Amino acid sequence: MTTALITGSTAGIGAAFARRLASDGHNLVLVARDTKRLQEQATELHDRHGVEVEVRTADLATDDGIETVAARLSDRKAPVDLLINNAGFANKGRYLDVSLADELKMLKVHCEAVLRLTSAASEAMRERGRGGVVNVASVAAFLPRGTYGASKAWVVQFTQGVAKDLAGTGVRLMALCPGFVRTEFHQRAGMGTDNIPNWMWLDADKLVAAALSDLARGKTLSIPDPRYKALMGLVKVTPRGLLGGVSSRTGRKYGPQ
Repeated sequence: MTTALITGSTAGIGAAFARRLASDGHNLVLVARDTKRLQEQATELHDRHGVEVEVRTADLATDDGIETVAARLSDRKAPVDLLINNAGFANKGRYLDVSLADELKMLKVHCEAVLRLTSAASEAMRERGRGGVVNVASVAAFLPRGTYGASKAWVVQFTQGVAKDLAGTGVRLMALCPGFVRTEFHQRAGMGTDNIPNWMWLDADKLVAAALSDLARGKTLSIPDPRYKALMGLVKVTPRGLLGGVSSRTGRKYGPQ
């Protein structure tokens, strides 16, 4: 049986990955900040699917938290076959309205943690000649919209670049770029969602199924819904100056600032 490690596993997309991978028979290593929720999740998945589930309490906004997870990924005696770098958050407010400390915390989680955990996992996977890494980004990566979008753009560029460097080693890397997903994400950031059109919402379980299918097909970028693929196609042909204005207005209305 293979083992998957999921960061930010107790809610949203991370929880959907945990449910799907457990149902497929993968053992799990679940990572989050809330020990109680982790233990409850582990018990439920073990009892329902009969898989082995470890928990690691770690805050990826800290060096100690990152090092804890990196050490588990580097353990050659208990190898991890699939890493899902899902932990993330958004700050509410325009640039300069958000404190510098919160902006740096976001970069720590979205960029530094992703870099260090991907490196730890990929090195061990390359030695074995197999493995996979999914780095959860966002369609915000393709829009000029503040620190959140910039950090997710970094995730996309980093992941696709590493995927090319490791081509032929048996290690697959993919950046996952969802749109709006019905999770706790916006609530935790203090963002209202009543004004977001119904058609823009995605189901987390369907999103995960599409992502895993794209990973199996060797894709390095997954936008797992036809609606968002069409929107991103329009983004590619829209002049950057116009796109910046539209993105700014849309971001203030719907998304992370």
